[in-house]
Amino acid sequence: MNIFVLGRITGSIMIIAAYFVILHVSTFYGAIMHIIADTICLPFYVKNKQFDVVIMLGFLMTIAISKVTMLWGVA
Repeated sequence: MNIFVLGRITGSIMIIAAYFVILHVSTFYGAIMHIIADTICLPFYVKNKQFDVVIMLGFLMTIAISKVTMLWGVA
């Protein structure tokens, strides 16, 4: 199995887990998980030239980063 495919599968599972954590455990840790999962998924979509998904993940990462900074007290 290709490392990019493995990263996409792992990242997708982590995104689902991150949504569960956001809803039921902690918004802060769920948003951090979401950022990490999106970062793991990105190389697969860039390699396969699926730039619409890259833009969407970048937008979702921006939202998660702003949430983490707000909850961390930086902003």
